[in-house]
Amino acid sequence: MRTLGQPNAAFAGDRGEPDPALRAILARAYDGEQNYPRAVAALCTARLLLPIVAEGDEGGDAPDPDRHAEMAAVLVRSAAGDTAVPVFTGLDALTSWNPKARPVPCTLDDVAATAIQTGSMAVLIDLPGPHPLVIERGLIDELAQGRRLVELPDGGFGWMFRDPDAETAGS
Repeated sequence: MRTLGQPNAAFAGDRGEPDPALRAILARAYDGEQNYPRAVAALCTARLLLPIVAEGDEGGDAPDPDRHAEMAAVLVRSAAGDTAVPVFTGLDALTSWNPKARPVPCTLDDVAATAIQTGSMAVLIDLPGPHPLVIERGLIDELAQGRRLVELPDGGFGWMFRDPDAETAGS
């Protein structure tokens, strides 16, 4: 598994622009029974932006070699005390939410793993809009294992995953 310090190299040239097709799918996510899983399936193959911010001692007026700050994933806390991981489909949504946050390009399974590691109960997609979406813990557990939700030819949905034993058997 990658960490925040090791972003996905597949997104090296990414400029953070939103995918209009993905946002169109998200716009319909809550209209009709099949559109929510279709939106999650689309997110499984999308580049997402996880916001990170500096934590720790970064204040002061003058440079200080002993002072440092750690970068950490941002969490959102509900009134009930539950935490959620915000993630964004484009730099525009991320910066409208928090202009000081830095984007880390990642995949939904990376975000789900972060949610598990932080004890978060949800992943919040594009919190300020244009089309927010919530993924709750049951789906997060599946996604964190590297599984992807896929649309099947009959219009249903299923989980796709790699068999690590099959990969090692061929080597």
